[in-house]
Amino acid sequence: MRILSVDYGKKRCGLAVTDPLQIIANGLVTVATCDLFDYLSAYIQKEEVERIVIGKPTQLSGKPSENLARVEQFVNRWRKTHPEIPIVFYDERFTSVLAHQAILQSGIGKKQRRENKGLVDEISATIILQDYMRSLH
Repeated sequence: MRILSVDYGKKRCGLAVTDPLQIIANGLVTVATCDLFDYLSAYIQKEEVERIVIGKPTQLSGKPSENLARVEQFVNRWRKTHPEIPIVFYDERFTSVLAHQAILQSGIGKKQRRENKGLVDEISATIILQDYMRSLH
């Protein structure tokens, strides 16, 4: 079964998923936040998902960020509708910074970076998932 991760944003969300053996985390897609619930509901009909890991927006000081209320709303809705697939929080501090660094190091040009803002979200979700998987071992 797969583990899926979400980098939840105000406008869009990056998603990443493991292979069925939970060895490798790969970016999946970026979806508009308003479509996230429906996208995930459809995805779990096609793929076996063990759990969902969602980035917990926290400031560097450890205090909750302003996005946390939106994330908690989504998590509560998910838990009511899909109790069979647990959703867990995971600290997402620094993931956007790491994602930006990864994109710059990959050699993707400025124009392509501007056109594909969702790439950062997808890579952030992948970093969240990789870190989460590392924390299990």
